[in-house]
Amino acid sequence: MPRFLSGLLPSNWCAASSFFPKLFNFRCKMGCIQGKCCRTCAPSSDGDNDEELSVYPAKNTNIPATMSLDVIDIPSHNLRLSYSVLSQRGYYPETPDKENQDSYCIRTCLKGNPNLHFFGVFDGHGLCGAQCSTFVKHRLVEKLSDDPALSDDPIKAYSTAFLATNDELHSNSDIDDSMSGTTAITGLVIGDKLYVANVGDSRAVLAVKEGDRVVAQDLSIDQTPFRKDECERVKLCGARVLSVDQVEGIKDPRIQSWGDEETDGNDPPRLWVQDGMYPGTAFTRSVGDSMAEKIGVVADPEVSTVQLTGDNPFFVVASDGVFEFLSSQTVVDMVNKYADPRDACSAIANESYKLCSWIISFLIADLLLD
Repeated sequence: MPRFLSGLLPSNWCAASSFFPKLFNFRCKMGCIQGKCCRTCAPSSDGDNDEELSVYPAKNTNIPATMSLDVIDIPSHNLRLSYSVLSQRGYYPETPDKENQDSYCIRTCLKGNPNLHFFGVFDGHGLCGAQCSTFVKHRLVEKLSDDPALSDDPIKAYSTAFLATNDELHSNSDIDDSMSGTTAITGLVIGDKLYVANVGDSRAVLAVKEGDRVVAQDLSIDQTPFRKDECERVKLCGARVLSVDQVEGIKDPRIQSWGDEETDGNDPPRLWVQDGMYPGTAFTRSVGDSMAEKIGVVADPEVSTVQLTGDNPFFVVASDGVFEFLSSQTVVDMVNKYADPRDACSAIANESYKLCSWIISFLIADLLLD
């Protein structure tokens, strides 16, 4: 089971200031490092919103796909890590030229260490969402890499990096993050350990073999007002928590029960200032969003830790565009059908094409351990 730990909240954390999906998919496979095609460190890459990758002919899908595939070694545990990334630009019928606000980051061999690798997906939102996600994908991994305590205390390093990146984004004069920001779901592989840090409503899921079944085990918990602990936390910081129907007087605002995300996701509870109709965020944590920060939306990550074993064939990291419509188990079942990571990417892209009306992003990692 993963061990969930929250980062370090600053002392003033309350008061401190589509039909075609966009798809990021990293699928990593681990095995013996003695194969001739291995190399210690594959090229790192950062997925900007308009990055073009080599084309891979997707199977069983009518969605165009761009994808890359690479392999790296983790010599400390005699593992191989292969990964791919697929990107599909989003499409909104009313705004076909809408800017894609998602970014991804892959950094292998952090600090020159062949056993240390970073993967992240960043889902921007607001008028400056693209700038926010791009800024965060660069600065977060740089701050992690520069932290001398990363290898010894990755949980503390994660918290420090997220909070410092958030402060830098606030002070950046070129980006208005007052009503814009990004969620972030990231994975840090250190040997046979996986550290997942989440800020927002994205999700990481580990596949676990149980007999002849492969079951989904969440490595993160969506940070939304559906969570009682998060709802109470932001209320203590001054937030009103209401759905849009409640704000508009269609439903009784005194009713503070919204069911769950799977059955009541069409009109979720949102965060509002006491005397205004903003910011209306459906998440309780993010990087940026300086206006929402005043009512408890913080950049402090929740970090989970899990040891990767032979019973973990893969893990998935995805934005809410995937899990808004597909359960963790459904995604795991889909990925488990494919031997080639790129085919798994295409399958989820195709399913998302049929079900969702906005941009999605996700990461998949196969784990084969000797």
